[in-house]
Amino acid sequence: MAASTLMQGKNVLYITLEMAEERIAERIDANLMNITIRDLHELPKKMFTDRLSKIQTKTNGKLIIKEYPTASAHTGHFRSLIKELALKKSFRPDVIFIDYLNICSSSRFKGNANVGSYFYIKAIAEELRGLAVENNVPIMSATQTTRGGYANSDVGLEDTSESFGLPATADLMFALISTEEMDELNQISVKQLKNRYNDPSVNQRFTIGVERSKMRLHDVDESLCVLNKPEEDTGPVFDNSASGQRIKSEKGNFSNFKM
Repeated sequence: MAASTLMQGKNVLYITLEMAEERIAERIDANLMNITIRDLHELPKKMFTDRLSKIQTKTNGKLIIKEYPTASAHTGHFRSLIKELALKKSFRPDVIFIDYLNICSSSRFKGNANVGSYFYIKAIAEELRGLAVENNVPIMSATQTTRGGYANSDVGLEDTSESFGLPATADLMFALISTEEMDELNQISVKQLKNRYNDPSVNQRFTIGVERSKMRLHDVDESLCVLNKPEEDTGPVFDNSASGQRIKSEKGNFSNFKM
C-alpha cells in the first residue's frame, strides 16, 4: 500500500518498530520493480539504478522510512520526526504507515504503569488518532487477532487482540483473512469491520490476489474467488417449506399456481 500511494505522487512516511529499515525498503523496491526479493538481491547495480531512475520519472512522491526499537516510541517521537522532516528536508507526509500499533508505546502511560492492556492499547490508538487529526494526515497501522480469530474464516471486531478499545477508536477497520485453500490460489479475503466514512455493507467483503515474493496485490476474477462464490439459487423460501412442497405436488409448480 505504501508503494501504491508513492506511485500516486504522494509523500509517504513509513515508521517501523518491528522490521529493519533495510527490509522494509527491500520489500517496497521489489513491489515497485515488479521482481521477487530474491531477484532483487542478484540484480546488478547498474540495472538497479536504471530501474530506480525510471520509477522516479513516474512519480513526484517521496518515501522516508524510519525505524524505532520495539515498544520504545510513541506519538511524541512521531510528532518530533514530522517536524524535523518538514524543517530539514521540506518533507510533509500525505499518509503515514506505522508497523505496528500494538508495539508502540503510550505517551500517557509509562511502560511500567499499572494499567491493563485494554487501557494501554486504547491509549495508543487514541494518541495516534489525535496525531492524525493534528497533522491532517491519515495514519494506517495494523493489529493482530486473538487465537480464536487466527483460525477463523469470518473475523469480526470481537477478534481484535489485547484491547477492544482499538476498534472503538479506529475510523476504518478491515480484516485480512487467509485460509489454506486461499493460500494455494494466492488469494486474501478483505472484510470491512468498521467504516465511519461510508456504509460498511457496501463492498463488505471481497477477494484480492497476492504475490508474496514481490509484495504485490492485484485484482482477481470474482468467479475464481474461494469465499465469494455465489450460493446456489434454491428458489423462493416458501417453495422449500413443507406447505410449499405440498402445494407443488398437488398443483404443480407453485410459481404457476393462482389463488
